[in-house]
Amino acid sequence: MTLHSALDLLGVAVFAASGVLAAGRKNMDLIGVVVIAFVTALGGGTLRDVLLDRHPVTWIADTTYLWVCLAATALTLGWIRVRTPPHRALLMADALGLAFFAVGGTQIAEGVGHGGIVAVLMGTITGAAGGVVRDVLCAEVPMLLRSGQLYATAAIGGTSAYLLLEATGMARDVAGPVGMLVIVALRLASIQRGLTIPTVRLP
Repeated sequence: MTLHSALDLLGVAVFAASGVLAAGRKNMDLIGVVVIAFVTALGGGTLRDVLLDRHPVTWIADTTYLWVCLAATALTLGWIRVRTPPHRALLMADALGLAFFAVGGTQIAEGVGHGGIVAVLMGTITGAAGGVVRDVLCAEVPMLLRSGQLYATAAIGGTSAYLLLEATGMARDVAGPVGMLVIVALRLASIQRGLTIPTVRLP
């Protein structure tokens, strides 16, 4: 298994866990929890594959993604039955998932011949789209649209950093983790320090 594949599967697991936590806070039944976990974990990658015309989509081509998602869902359900999750557990899980998926999605776009802004957008979509669907289904304002939140901004910053470092000659296996760290750092700064971007206010 390559480093990219391992990080991709780790992103699936983390996003599935965030979906379980989000659904649990809405008191959904077991089917609802599983649905939210799956769309959170696989939604962004599915949209990316459709836009890049990659067929079959990743989780159909390799069912390992489905099994990892199911396992992460079961483990998270078991955890929350014996211990109350920390208040910010969902935000932390989401930050990690965003980092893994955004850089991974950028690398996939590179692999099919895209670079620059297209690769950044594909990475951002991979990282953010599943969370948007999760929040909509849970009747929440998506994190992507919450006032001032560094969410898509964090993904754009991290994927751009990855591409810039790669362009300077840094090895992909080094530039990728650095890009992920940038994303996590920006998300944590937004969550813990209140770092935001300017909002647009009409007179």
